[in-house]
Amino acid sequence: MSKVLVVSDSHGLSKELEVVRERHLQDVDFMIHCGDSQLMPDDKAMTGYLTVMGNCDFSGYPMESMIELDGKKIFVTHGHRYSVKTSLMNLIYKAEEVDADIVFFGHSHILGAEVIGGRLFINPGSIRLPRERFEKTYVILELQDQKVNMKVFDLIGGEMEGLAREFVIGK
Repeated sequence: MSKVLVVSDSHGLSKELEVVRERHLQDVDFMIHCGDSQLMPDDKAMTGYLTVMGNCDFSGYPMESMIELDGKKIFVTHGHRYSVKTSLMNLIYKAEEVDADIVFFGHSHILGAEVIGGRLFINPGSIRLPRERFEKTYVILELQDQKVNMKVFDLIGGEMEGLAREFVIGK
């Protein structure tokens, strides 16, 4: 069982990324940033985050990343190359192509999670400029066999009640 913290679209914030990291350092196994940090890779705020390049980022980050945790293939992208603001269709095709179980992406700044074709797609929202809600959000996932438990956190207020969800994945 692993716990994964996922954040995106921090757009220049550094202290806040450090706060999130320190707040959860003891209870997560992996931290992911889905791009648009607008910080250089060697910035101390980025320490510990696996990060991909967003459309507002500097060079130095990979465009995409693939990792495996607890037997689950996880694809990480910012989402701008897949037009995620209009549809998830291109990202769904990419997830099928790379045989991902879980896909993390950002770009739209809209918190969302859904299972499509047995694959879990998660956008943690934005900790700088959220859209469709006021809270500046990030998520923590707990991976257990075919189940994934998701908790949503507000940058300022901690865990958000009523938004925790359990997903069953499998192709």
